[in-house]
Amino acid sequence: MLRRKFLTQSALGLNALSQLFGKGLPTHFPAKAKRVIYLFQSGGPSQLELFDYKPQLVKYANQNLPESIRKGQRLTGMSATQSSFPVIPSRFGFKQHGKNGTWVGDLIPHTASIVDDITIIRSLHTEAINHDPAVTFLLTGAQIAGRPSMGSWLSYGLGSEAENLPAFVVMISPGQGGGGQPLYDRLWGSGFLPSKYQGVKFRSVGDPVLYLSDPAGMTRDDRRAYLDTLNQLNEQQLTEFGDPEISTRISQYEMAFKMQASVPELTDLSKEPQSTFDLYGEDARKPGTFAANALLARRLAERGVRTIQLFHRDWDHHGGLQKGLPKRCQEVDQASAALIKDLKQRGMLDDTLVIWGGEFGRTVYCQGRLTADDYGRDHHPRCFSIWMAGGGIKPGLVWGETDDYSYNIVQDPLDCHDLQATILHCLGLDHTKLTYKFQGRNFRLTDVHGKVHKSLLT
Repeated sequence: MLRRKFLTQSALGLNALSQLFGKGLPTHFPAKAKRVIYLFQSGGPSQLELFDYKPQLVKYANQNLPESIRKGQRLTGMSATQSSFPVIPSRFGFKQHGKNGTWVGDLIPHTASIVDDITIIRSLHTEAINHDPAVTFLLTGAQIAGRPSMGSWLSYGLGSEAENLPAFVVMISPGQGGGGQPLYDRLWGSGFLPSKYQGVKFRSVGDPVLYLSDPAGMTRDDRRAYLDTLNQLNEQQLTEFGDPEISTRISQYEMAFKMQASVPELTDLSKEPQSTFDLYGEDARKPGTFAANALLARRLAERGVRTIQLFHRDWDHHGGLQKGLPKRCQEVDQASAALIKDLKQRGMLDDTLVIWGGEFGRTVYCQGRLTADDYGRDHHPRCFSIWMAGGGIKPGLVWGETDDYSYNIVQDPLDCHDLQATILHCLGLDHTKLTYKFQGRNFRLTDVHGKVHKSLLT
């Protein structure tokens, strides 16, 4: 009995030390990327206006979508009662850019300027047709809540390079339309992994992190003495009970103490030169904007943060697309391209994987009332577009192809588990081996699915 207790506590102690010092698991092979910046556009940007150019739709305008294309596929509750499904071509232009003449929508001219540095994927698809299960599926590998987020899996697998900041940071910016789908903390939660690996959400108002400031009258030395005493009590509890969450608590208290010094320095942009704001745009001076968060993402990457996730809301254009989509693009286009240019000029793009995209695409047919000056598009999970850059991804590619209606994939499909497997591969992790035992089963981000698409990789 004593021997078993000794071995159990020794193992738990070693685990506690590994958590305390931020050590991850050994990588399975040499990594191209050290970190990930995921620019998540919540709500489902329309591929038809941005990346998937379909000039032939002009001749099908206002005609009912052929049943031979729809093939009885599932509709959302918003479209299911429509008596017709009129095809609506994009009312915004496209132009060719870059060495390969890549077609990019006129709404995102800054993104068009970096096409030689990014790969546009036009054939991503998902099983989910509504927002919450679709976002949950893309970011956790399952449509039902409760699984660890991808950022938490990366923190678990790779540990942290940052001594004074969390391994996983999340920032949210609202679209100025004032709407958007809700974003739940579980999207960056650790699920059944130890809570040490959950993302830390930075705020744009007040302290970037809750309770970062000490109460009035408490000095830095007072806080250090308080934590030392608290840590002694927690270590006694860890020795007695062997609960790994106690070691997590110890490390989180220590990280919070370090962040009291590191976060104010991180968020102080006063030393950034004017050229930075010329690159990202003047919105980068305004806390809480996508541009400001993109600039902070670069600063976090410089300081060793592994996973940085930016959410920008209000891309859900069931109606009002002709007016709303240009505004969303204007809010994110310059800063998204600036981040790539900034990382590249600092020599960081090669080992930083950047991803831009939402949870699904939009339908080729109009949802709701079609007028001369406005239209809307419903959710479309069967094909949508994202782009990736750096971190082992081949630059300048257009990958995947859809049919004339951007409704079905006709070449090189990529599902969400494939995307997750490929992301992990860029970071030196085999998605079939990055597992965690929970309730008697070895779980992984990609469940029992996923294929690394090596044709996307350098």
